[in-house]
Amino acid sequence: MSILEVKNITKEYPSFKLDDVSFDIEEGSICGFIGRNGAGKTTTLKGIMGLIHLNKGEIKVFGRDIYEHETENRQEMGFTLAETMFYPDAKIGNLTKVTSKFYPNWNQDTYEKLCKRFSLDQNKKIKELSSGMKVKYNLAVALSHGAKLLILDEPTSGIDPVSRDEILDIFKMIVKDGKRSILFSTHITSDLDKCADHIVYIKKGKIISSKTKEEFINDYKYITGPMPEFDSVKEFIVSHKEDGKEFTALIPSEKSKGISAKIKQSKPDLDTIMVYEERKDDLEDETFAL
Repeated sequence: MSILEVKNITKEYPSFKLDDVSFDIEEGSICGFIGRNGAGKTTTLKGIMGLIHLNKGEIKVFGRDIYEHETENRQEMGFTLAETMFYPDAKIGNLTKVTSKFYPNWNQDTYEKLCKRFSLDQNKKIKELSSGMKVKYNLAVALSHGAKLLILDEPTSGIDPVSRDEILDIFKMIVKDGKRSILFSTHITSDLDKCADHIVYIKKGKIISSKTKEEFINDYKYITGPMPEFDSVKEFIVSHKEDGKEFTALIPSEKSKGISAKIKQSKPDLDTIMVYEERKDDLEDETFAL
């Protein structure tokens, strides 16, 4: 069952266009929303939350239209933006007292248990929290008002590897019951290798792919070979790198059959796929000579 349905949403700015974006998120899943900075991730998330006016498109959460059932939907959603600012001198406990009044389903017992689990000190001021602790606080608040869909913009950006790993474990814990889902944007694709079920890839405002992580990775092969073999594969590579003696490249899996045995093939990770996909456009846009 789809917990979130995004259909053909478009948003036009003078220098950028979110172009006919569509994807679904299933119940009990973790979806990684990937793309370069400026690709349209945050604009899409703002559109889903109704924070910007879309030129066209339809968004449903729990089968309900996001605009027609805005109040009801917001009770069951948790949302944080990368640039979200808190009152820096506010204590966690005081901020929570104010926040909790907006949610009829607020469960103080759940909140206190989560704060204990996440080691959140209610007397700490927001400005005293690390980036990782701010993420944990946001999660504690969202889960305490019964959010079933968490939409997070770059939640692991700027966080040290140990804290990132802990937060990813928390993500997996959250969706374990199969009733809650997480959509989070990131450019740290190694995080998604650890926890994501689904990948949505956006490039220049358009969705390039929306598939399970396994299907997304299996669409590609990473190849390495001597330069004399390059001509045999160059017509269908996504992009490549070379050092004069050898080349590396990303190719569609469907093109990998029958290529020379001198060319080694392997399964790429998400980072490799994104690097070579984006490199393709960088090379096409290049206007200078080395």
